[in-house]
Formats: sequence, structure tokens, C-alpha cells
Amino acid sequence: MAFKSLLTVLTNLEDADPVLRQIIALANAQDAHADALCLGVDRTQTGYYYAGATAMILQETLTRANAEGAEILAHASDVLGKSGIRWSADDGVAQLADLGRHVAHRARFSDLVVLPQPYGDSHGTEAEPIIEAAMFEGHAPVLVVPDQGEPVSAPRNILVAWNQSVEAMRAIRRALPFLRGAELVRIVVIDPPSHGPERSDPGGLLAQMLARHGVTCEIDVLSKTLNRVSDALNRHAVDTNADMVVMGAYGHSRFREAILGGATRNMLEQAKLPVFMAH
Repeated sequence: MAFKSLLTVLTNLEDADPVLRQIIALANAQDAHADALCLGVDRTQTGYYYAGATAMILQETLTRANAEGAEILAHASDVLGKSGIRWSADDGVAQLADLGRHVAHRARFSDLVVLPQPYGDSHGTEAEPIIEAAMFEGHAPVLVVPDQGEPVSAPRNILVAWNQSVEAMRAIRRALPFLRGAELVRIVVIDPPSHGPERSDPGGLLAQMLARHGVTCEIDVLSKTLNRVSDALNRHAVDTNADMVVMGAYGHSRFREAILGGATRNMLEQAKLPVFMAH
């Protein structure tokens, strides 16, 4: 199947343009419809107002969030309206603690959610929860777009991170429309286990499965010469001129990755090219 319903969630004007360019490129390539949900985020915690706070403070934060949502909507409508694709855009207001519910409801009816890189000086604290809500509550794959670089409409050289996990297989299956159209898919295995069902042929069964879908594959078995798996993946992506990475997300708990770090978090911090993820 192709990606016919694309969604992006915008909460910050500063990181909106790379995402809008990417969703327009995909909508053109996939003959898809692009939806933009433009949210003004009320970042206050109403349960922790100082003594003596009044309804005027609540109204002020709500008014500010409404204005931000309307500003983002105007910008998104202007960009999408000039693109020639089929599109729609809505605005709204959400409290930071309740953001996931709004995102998940829209993501559930989307084939792919296109979102900005969640870490960096210009990104708000809501960027990471939005990605998690789309994947965990909305059960949708997510394409994370870096701040720099050209949009990818039809990736030709795709790097697939394979560690035999359920999350990796889910991402690969959801990315099949991209994988089928690629000229080459590199299945990257880092430090394969010496004991296990794939010890004698790391990535072989996955390559066979993808070949039956008409995907041209190569298997790259790498040693973990760098401290983190994400470092090895990023370096190999650059060395092989990949234009997209496909990987499973949050193999450990989100809490553990938030505190200790993990391949997902590290990849999202460093990625210089679009990262397709699913959980």
C-alpha cells in the first residue's frame, strides 16, 4: 500500500518549514493528502499555580496559546496552499499534559506522521511527547525530519537497522512502500549475537522476505567500533550516502531511555537525514 493520508503536528513556527517541505514532497510523490494540525500549547501546569492566582492568569495563558495556534495555522495554510497538493489544516489548543490525546486521535487515521526532530535549541518540550503519542497511542509510523537538508520524496538508498526485534520488524513492514521503490536497501546488523537463530546468516531471512517484495537488498555486518549504536548507524548512513534510515523505536521503556539514553533517543538527537520509526 502507499501512504495516502499524511499528518503533521505543528506547535512551533521555528521548526515548521522543514516539516512542511517534507510533507509536500511526500504528498506529491505518493499522490497523498496532507493534514496539518496546528496546536497552540498551554505549557502551564494548572495544578501548581502560586497562591492567589486568579482566573485572569488562566485566561492569559489560554489567549496566548490560541494566538500561537492561529499564527501557525496561517503560515501552514499559506505554504500548503501554494504547493498544489491536496491538503487541509486545523488549529486548536492543548495543555501540555493533555497533548498526547489530541495527537493520538489524529495519528490513528493517518498512514504516516511527519514530525520535526525533537531535540535542539528551537524545539519545545512538547516535540518528544508528540512523537511518542503518534507511535504508542496512535499506532502510526513516524518520519522524523532533521532541521537541515533537502526533503526526500522517493528515497533511493535506504539504511535499515536490524537487530531482530519486534520493533524493527514493525518498522520495516510499515516502511515497505519506501523500500519497494528504493534502488538499494542496506540491512545493517551491528555486532550480531554469536548465539541465536541468525548467528550463521545475520539478516539473511529479512533479506529473503524483502526480496520477495521486489526489494534489492545488501547486508552490512558492522562491528560496534563506536560507543553507541546510533553513532555507528549515523556514520554508516553518511558513508553509504543513504537518504533515509528505517528503525524500530523504543526497544526499552520510554522512561529508561529518557533517563539513561538509548538508540532511539540518541538517533533522534544526531540524525542528519529523515528517520522512519515505528513501535
